[in-house]
Amino acid sequence: MSFERYRGVIPEFGKFLEYASRPEPVTIRVRSGRIEPDALVERMARQGFVLRPIPDQAGFLRVQSAPKPIALTLEHWLGLFYVQRASTGLAAPALAPKPGERVLDMCAAPGGKTTHLADLMEDRGPLVAVDSNVGRMRALAGNVYRTGHTNVLMVTADGRELPGGAGFDRVLVDAPCSAEGTVREGRGRVRPRSEGYESYVTALQEGLLRRAIELTRPGGAILYSTCTFAPEENEAIVDAVLADMPVDVIPLHLPAPSSAGLTEFEGRRFDERLVDTARIYPHQVDSGGLFLALLRRRGTMDDGAVTSASSHDAGWTPIPRADAPDGAGDQLDSEAELKLDSIRQILKAVWCVEPSALDGVGWMLRNDRMWAHGCGEWPFDAWAGRGAWDSVAVGLRAFSFDSGGLPRPSNDLLRWLGESVTGRGVDLSLESWRRLLSGVAVEVEGVTDGYVALRLDGMPIGRGFVRSGRVRHEIPRVHARSLATILS
Repeated sequence: MSFERYRGVIPEFGKFLEYASRPEPVTIRVRSGRIEPDALVERMARQGFVLRPIPDQAGFLRVQSAPKPIALTLEHWLGLFYVQRASTGLAAPALAPKPGERVLDMCAAPGGKTTHLADLMEDRGPLVAVDSNVGRMRALAGNVYRTGHTNVLMVTADGRELPGGAGFDRVLVDAPCSAEGTVREGRGRVRPRSEGYESYVTALQEGLLRRAIELTRPGGAILYSTCTFAPEENEAIVDAVLADMPVDVIPLHLPAPSSAGLTEFEGRRFDERLVDTARIYPHQVDSGGLFLALLRRRGTMDDGAVTSASSHDAGWTPIPRADAPDGAGDQLDSEAELKLDSIRQILKAVWCVEPSALDGVGWMLRNDRMWAHGCGEWPFDAWAGRGAWDSVAVGLRAFSFDSGGLPRPSNDLLRWLGESVTGRGVDLSLESWRRLLSGVAVEVEGVTDGYVALRLDGMPIGRGFVRSGRVRHEIPRVHARSLATILS
């Protein structure tokens, strides 16, 4: 595919073509709340990585040099950072979600923007992450669990078919597109589109954006995003909804260099307000391409709309918080109470986790698993019945129960709790870890039979089980193979 059709609209077109043919620098986003950027830079430097901050993009680091792919590190395994294109890191701050708000990500997988939104929300308030592809949803779940975000509700659905009734404060539509902005992955070459692709994808994009507006409360914000340059998938889509939907364009003021949105292209004119949208080109940020349009639904919260300031109103239901004071709002059956009591006891008495490490965390028994979450509420009252959507996860998988009814902490929970787990652990050398991951049981001393946290350099990596003085890991096979590669 040629980019010649954009020669008249892309500034410094020759420079654009030059950058399009270059390999894209690797960039990462530091997981806020888990580690400070300076601390991560120092930690990675000890392994031979040189990382530099990206100006005006908080928490983003560019990999200047590396002895190996940065994803093949223990720090990535522990969820201390997310490998993310720098240009896409401009989307979540543009939507600017606040802690406690109700946020919807309509096309969430594989999770870069979702986890960035959760970072900005400080894991407080419901973030509903939707994707229609079950395989991509698995990737999303894996990334959310790895980074340890407790406020993400994952839903499998076609975003266009999500029920109404629950007004969201902010909605992200990172729409499927022709992905011209990822041109650097192909060193200047973009995959050709099949016949009929444009009509298919533009209908999908417009349908998603229209539904997003309908799902947003009056006064709320919608961010439409693509990683393509094609005006047919960008300005034309926004132009169509501006014509007949109750939204206005909010001018974008990005921290990185960008270009104004187009008001005409190839003889077609668009709404003049589109000059306040943003186009980001590879040579402007040394990354990929991106289009962003920030919209606000007309009206105010005083119009009878849902507002995040009220506790639980139309369309929203409190998520069962089994540890709420005096059981407020929760009616647990006797089985759930017993399981919750056993979890409270084991966390304190066996794992030596102080209650302060779990401030703001609720517990929910779901499908014979106990989930840790910080959502407080969910839109399932408005979404009554299964319909065209299916709830996948509520926060973080925390505990399951073995055949004897003993609470079994998840690998995700142990990594999330990190150094808060001061009891019931086994510290292993690097060599012992290698043997363990090869399938060999490792001898341990002074540890009674049962579940343990397996540590490396004082940090829990996963769960193990001790029997008769020997420990085996209980890390899922696919993850164990990845960890073995990292530690090799």
